[in-house]
Amino acid sequence: MKKTLLSIVAILLASKFSMALAQGDLSNVELTITPVAGNVYMVQRPGGGGNIAVFVGPEGVLLVDSLFAPLSDKLVAAVKSVSAEDIRFLVNTHIHIDHVGGNANLAQLGVLIFAHDNTRRRFLQARSRFPRAGGTFVPQQPEMARPVVSFNDTLSFYLNDEQVMAFLVPPAHTDGDVFVYFPDSDVLHLGDVYRTTSYPIIDTYNGGTLKGTLEALSMAIEIAGEDTKIIPGHGLEVVGRSELQEFRAMIVDIREQVKTLIEQGKKLAEVLAANPTAQYDAQWTNDPGWGPNDFLPIVYYELGGSGRLADQSVN
Repeated sequence: MKKTLLSIVAILLASKFSMALAQGDLSNVELTITPVAGNVYMVQRPGGGGNIAVFVGPEGVLLVDSLFAPLSDKLVAAVKSVSAEDIRFLVNTHIHIDHVGGNANLAQLGVLIFAHDNTRRRFLQARSRFPRAGGTFVPQQPEMARPVVSFNDTLSFYLNDEQVMAFLVPPAHTDGDVFVYFPDSDVLHLGDVYRTTSYPIIDTYNGGTLKGTLEALSMAIEIAGEDTKIIPGHGLEVVGRSELQEFRAMIVDIREQVKTLIEQGKKLAEVLAANPTAQYDAQWTNDPGWGPNDFLPIVYYELGGSGRLADQSVN
């Protein structure tokens, strides 16, 4: 029964998230590019879309993520405004369309695409899903969009006299989440494991977990120093280590409140009515596609709601 409930929740949330990622009319969208630190810039689509890291230098440009396909020309133009060199490499942080949608267009320009093994596997498996629930969560992509090189745990680039590190983190937003760290520039891109606009979006259908989210955030906090600049998957501002600590502490507090309610025998409707996110809603509901009623069911069921309390021993 619990497995069935989890499946239903995954399907409903996948459909909702799918519709939240809808591209809409992008013809009038303008991208911004701003310096972050060292040789790293950030490209953003104001109002939505995954943030892109742009690493520049005399040997070429490396991108982290590729936004939506209709924005590829604007992305290339933004990069050209800060570097005359060719875009050579692209690292995908995970499978979602607002982070991989431009892959095929960039591949046609000769860009070599990298991703974790699990993300490449998601590309190969992608097809129209959940038609009865109203959408496609992982849209099928052209063959050229698929990562050409995949890796298991870690990947290093040596480019522009710097090292660039990409590495798998525990299943958090998805099961293929990758962080990308530029040690010399001291910039860390966290993909959608961290966003400044909403509670964590945990895509359970594509392998995401609450426990892995906390573990991945702990990794990021350990890597980040006092001056490290952190690029979130979504959100207008670059942040630092203290913001990550605050975000993680918020998740832990909500988890503990939900755990207590489960121990008291509360059902999901009662947990939602108890409003354990109340003190955080003003700060973490800036994304209209994701709110407490989306996040709390994931916490509830992963902790063993309507069944035996699950082991969530991560601090």
